Amino acid sequence: MPWTLPLVPAGTPAGELAAGQDGTTIRRSVLPGGVRVLTETMPGQRSATVGAWVGVGSRDETDGHFGSTHFLEHLLFKGTARRSAMDIAEAFDAVGGEANAATGKEHTCYYARVLDSDLPMAVDVITDMVTSARLDPDELETERGVILEELAMNDDDPTDVVHEEFSAAVLAGHALGRPIGGTPATITAVPRDAVWEHYRWHYRPETLVVAAAGGVDHDALCAQVASALTDGGWDLDPAGVPRARRDVADVVGVGLEGVELTVRRTVEQANVIIGGTGLSATDERRFTLSVLSAVLGGGMSSRLFQEIREKRGLAYSTYSFASGHGGVGTFGLYAGCAPSKVDQVTTLLSDELEKLAHGGITDAELERSVGQLSGGLVLGLEDSGSRMSRLGKSELVYGELLSVEESLERIRAVTSHDVQKLAGELASRPRSTVRVGPFGD
Repeated sequence: MPWTLPLVPAGTPAGELAAGQDGTTIRRSVLPGGVRVLTETMPGQRSATVGAWVGVGSRDETDGHFGSTHFLEHLLFKGTARRSAMDIAEAFDAVGGEANAATGKEHTCYYARVLDSDLPMAVDVITDMVTSARLDPDELETERGVILEELAMNDDDPTDVVHEEFSAAVLAGHALGRPIGGTPATITAVPRDAVWEHYRWHYRPETLVVAAAGGVDHDALCAQVASALTDGGWDLDPAGVPRARRDVADVVGVGLEGVELTVRRTVEQANVIIGGTGLSATDERRFTLSVLSAVLGGGMSSRLFQEIREKRGLAYSTYSFASGHGGVGTFGLYAGCAPSKVDQVTTLLSDELEKLAHGGITDAELERSVGQLSGGLVLGLEDSGSRMSRLGKSELVYGELLSVEESLERIRAVTSHDVQKLAGELASRPRSTVRVGPFGD
């Protein structure tokens, strides 16, 4: 059965306890202030990965603050009241560790992977960054230039462009349709005061989730986190509770119209995506969608790969993808091809989705896709970083943590009928087509 992660303190200092068949132990505690701590202890691991997850992403930015979330991902590494940017970098380099961060549409994560003996140091540095970032005006202006260069690099990659434009087209008018990293205009315009306000409003005890996996002791980590947050000046109110998961009522009406968009880029290859809205992150049919996507475009044996690349030689890369968010998601089919072949490839992408919707899948395809997903799930959890991410996302997004065994059972429970029914629903929705390439007006 899934291990449910409630929104209120568990009532016992140790929190919930779950044991996996692979010998791991998972625990969850809610500290004063509503800070959540989750760990997965992996016997025999000499390394550990810890992440500080904040439940804020580009979706949560308001007018005047656009780009602030991505800005903060950079600025938190630029120094605190106790440490300079060099101090932060040296702390991890000196022990052979690595630290980084990632911004999403609905959450931000600052993480580090170190030897288990160096975990207290990693916790101290990461929590110092989260609680006590200085957001120095000079550093902010320097990093503004760095972020603009990052955006320019992404804009030079037509694959990035087509995915960004597809998301904007399908989720038009909603905050989820905005680019995670901001735009050159928003990054140039956002003032330090707005970034500071965004930081002080969203980086709070009730929004923080600390997840760690590997050679980690749960009780020791809870004590380290509580001490470090207090040292950072956070008020850990004993009556504090975690912030409730986001209200997704604002997504009603999103994706009701399909659009056709062509973006001109002077490149050798055209990039095309067709698709529309998919499933939300918590939709029970997400396992069915995973099987559907694997059959359609999940590997070398998938229908898109075989039809577009192997049989016709029209593309080097072609695949399907799905992205789930709170209340809504996207689903699309991608291919990169010669500009002169883009209409033919677009038709083939659409045809394969229609074939799946009307003809379903074979038993062999179902068995192969279930095996592919099952193997990928288990292999993907071989390192502490992926397990740490699973803990953080389960707390912030899903509200439950499925054991590996439970996840495998849900994948194996998908039937051919389930896949065809969902394919029919996806195929019936408004469909958008986005092309990026050397096209004329």
